[in-house]
Amino acid sequence: MPAQRTRIKDLLSAANVDDAPNPVNVKGWVKTVRSSGGVAFVQINDGSTLADLQIVVDASCPDYGLVGGLTTGCSVSAYGGLQESPGRGQRYEVVAESLELLGGADPEEYPLQKKRHTLEFLRELAHLRPRTNTFGAVARVRNAMAFGIHQFFQERGFLYVQTPIITASDAEGAGAMFRATTLDLNHLPMTGGQVDNNADFFGRPAFLTVSGQLEAEIFAQSMSDVYTFGPTFRAENSNTSRHLAEFWMVEPEVAFCDLDGLAQLAEDFLRYIFRHVLENCPEDMAFFNRFYDKELITTLEDIANSDFERMTYTEAVAALRESGENFEYPVEWGSDLQSEHERYLTERKVGRPVIVTDYPSSIKAFYMRLNDGGETVRAMDVLVPRIGEIIGGSQREERLDVLQRRMAEAGLDDAPYWWYLDLRRYGTAPHAGFGLGFERTVQFATGMQNIRDIIAFPRTPRNAEF
Repeated sequence: MPAQRTRIKDLLSAANVDDAPNPVNVKGWVKTVRSSGGVAFVQINDGSTLADLQIVVDASCPDYGLVGGLTTGCSVSAYGGLQESPGRGQRYEVVAESLELLGGADPEEYPLQKKRHTLEFLRELAHLRPRTNTFGAVARVRNAMAFGIHQFFQERGFLYVQTPIITASDAEGAGAMFRATTLDLNHLPMTGGQVDNNADFFGRPAFLTVSGQLEAEIFAQSMSDVYTFGPTFRAENSNTSRHLAEFWMVEPEVAFCDLDGLAQLAEDFLRYIFRHVLENCPEDMAFFNRFYDKELITTLEDIANSDFERMTYTEAVAALRESGENFEYPVEWGSDLQSEHERYLTERKVGRPVIVTDYPSSIKAFYMRLNDGGETVRAMDVLVPRIGEIIGGSQREERLDVLQRRMAEAGLDDAPYWWYLDLRRYGTAPHAGFGLGFERTVQFATGMQNIRDIIAFPRTPRNAEF
């Protein structure tokens, strides 16, 4: 018997039996077992595909006696011949010549039985929920989208930069950061009535990063085209279906680039990754389209084939005011656009994705390039139907004096940013970049309603299990 395992996905994707390896050695976890007339039918799945594989075990198999002890959740290895299945709903099946129980699962204790479990219940079983159809499909789509993101940038010559997880600077200026410390919180070292930060591991306050953007700018100012793709952390006490405390961000940074060039990059990027997922995960996408969002595939296809509309923030506010809509949040110049405003623009006003630019400086971060007049900055948000904002970005402020003034207005001390300011002192150049929340994008691409179901181990207020 060959020791090498054959993945179920590879078997089921074969054009016909003759093109598949035969005989095969398959392994997986049991979904169901049924017996009829001296023949047992064991459905297994190995996670490589949404589809199960049927193992036929009849009385001539020397291991037929094991069948009675097989239960949902146990793991098995089967060796036998692949053949076309006469049963409905499956192309091929394996007729077992041998069967081995690898690991049992007590049916009285195993929590995933053959029934639909609520997503809330499954969040309490993060160590087992990838075995379900929904979370297996989420994992495969997430994997494909991550690969597509890397592929998009690599094909365009971008350099992948790994930025630090621990930082001393607040990229967003919002202060919602997790402190990383080795100090004994029950016996804090004090000097002059203040905590002695010099006694901490780094000799200063340090935090989990909220963004890799500032460090990416370092490399953009030397390598021109770079991107980061890594975890970020925000200590925002928000317990909604769209917020996580730990999540992944994709952040390209491009030198010698203005906002128009960045907008085109963002448009090409979104079209590419949604097309990539549709082409590489057709089975899983059909599953989400059937059970979670019946317009999902149409929505993604529309984005992948659309030319995005451009409008300024001022034009967007005017369109919203003239719409005659009774919005929950009033539309006022100087206030950020709400999800209901963004959805109106994409779904009813334009009918496709919209890139809104030139936001009021008062509601945007210190590093965004100030427009002439000082009221607006070269910022952009990419809005898509059904959720609104999916990407936020800007042309960065490359002028040292303007950047220092903006930091002072934001109440930021220059000292921790000395290196960031140096980039403006030594060969400053126009540059731009954006950020895309990976989980929110996967959430949009799958039609899942809660972002906690998009990441393997969600971190939210008062929840850091597993």
